[in-house]
Amino acid sequence: MMKRENLTMLTDFYEITMANGYFQSGSIEEDIAYFDMFFRKVPDGGGYAIMAGVEQLIDYLKNLKFTEEDISYLREKKVFCEEFLDYLRDFKFSCDVWAVPEGTPIFPHEPILTVRGPVIQAQFIETMVLLTINHQSLIATKANRIVRAAQGRPVMEFGTRRAHGTAAAVYGARAAYIGGCAGTACAIADRDFGITALGTMAHSWVQMFSSEYEAFKRYAEIYPDNCTLLVDTYNVLKSGVPNAIRVFKEQQPQKMGIRIDSGDVAYLTKKARKMLDDAGLKDCTITVSNSLDEYIIRDVIMEGAQIDSFGVGERLITAKSEPVFGGVYKLAALERDGEIIPKIKISENVEKITNPGFKSLYRLFDKETGKALADVLTVDGEEIPEADGYEIFDPNAVWKKKKLYNFYVKNLRVQIFDKGQCVYECPSIEEVKEYCAQQIETLWGETLRFENPQTYYVDLSQNLWNMKNQLLQDHAMR
Repeated sequence: MMKRENLTMLTDFYEITMANGYFQSGSIEEDIAYFDMFFRKVPDGGGYAIMAGVEQLIDYLKNLKFTEEDISYLREKKVFCEEFLDYLRDFKFSCDVWAVPEGTPIFPHEPILTVRGPVIQAQFIETMVLLTINHQSLIATKANRIVRAAQGRPVMEFGTRRAHGTAAAVYGARAAYIGGCAGTACAIADRDFGITALGTMAHSWVQMFSSEYEAFKRYAEIYPDNCTLLVDTYNVLKSGVPNAIRVFKEQQPQKMGIRIDSGDVAYLTKKARKMLDDAGLKDCTITVSNSLDEYIIRDVIMEGAQIDSFGVGERLITAKSEPVFGGVYKLAALERDGEIIPKIKISENVEKITNPGFKSLYRLFDKETGKALADVLTVDGEEIPEADGYEIFDPNAVWKKKKLYNFYVKNLRVQIFDKGQCVYECPSIEEVKEYCAQQIETLWGETLRFENPQTYYVDLSQNLWNMKNQLLQDHAMR
């Protein structure tokens, strides 16, 4: 695995100043806080997102520890009391954490992660919660859109050199695999996560030799079991494909393919396919790359492009079209003397008003089709009756109601920490990828549309809506 760093100090500085403030504020420091992570908008105007990054968050929480170097740095800032620094020296994570499992489709405004614990601890981990979940969920979501556009053709993640830093390359490859990619160009992701590393040659390989034919011939001699040749260094149809055909016929590699990395890939692949077929090389595959995304892939397939697989780089690994996931971490409740006191964040922007209290998150599935019908947030411990039907309503337009029948209920979240101890065994990356594919199949086609998808229902139970409405009224009277 990658060398583990102590990331405890990878935090916004104000998390530490607030922790110091809480520590010096007496009774507040003794409160139990409930924080929710949620997001407000699906990237790219999509209908759903994919949860990812939980395994790395668990690893971070397991290893929270302030070193003497950290303590010395904070002392030098001359803003923290010595008693607080002593507290950090003996810091031990003791929170409860619940999260939606990786690979699960998620939707705006639902608590995909909840932290319950001492105020200082629950507040302090905000930065890494958001950094970890936001990044990998963003890339997994983008990857899934691209994979669906490819309509069953393998998509390889080729973005390592375009990623925004080393961690983004490695964990981006992991997230892309969860989202459905077949492999990655990132060798360390193969070493650490078992994600198949794929790749053949660059244009420089071809340029190193006296001729394109010599470059192809030597490569085929070295890699007779699986030989893919990059045919666009000079001219795809006049030299690249003819030289590849010549080498394939001479060397007869067990598996053979060509890759096109530039030009009009719809036109070029149709012409190349005919040339290969006419030469008796119908088993030769065609891979294309070159600044692809879900829209380009969808369009070239519609245009009849003859493509067997795609390599997608910068527009996947950076989620170029909308490179911010936008998850937030907000206080939902405080617990004092065993009583849970709901808290709400109010805004003139309705989308930014939070859902208060300690909550459960359920998904309702149609028993006949297996399709997801709606997600419902409830007050924790509240159950959703299945026998006699259940009425859902739009929490922002309560006159919009619908009664659901013949469904079953699934609690979407699992507990991953209990009093600071990890109680969750992370599934393998293969299991997460398979689970993600299965869960995408539970979504209606209307939700899966790239443009103007149907909004998926995320509703509040009547009890939770009453709690929220009462808090809004109470604050309005102040």
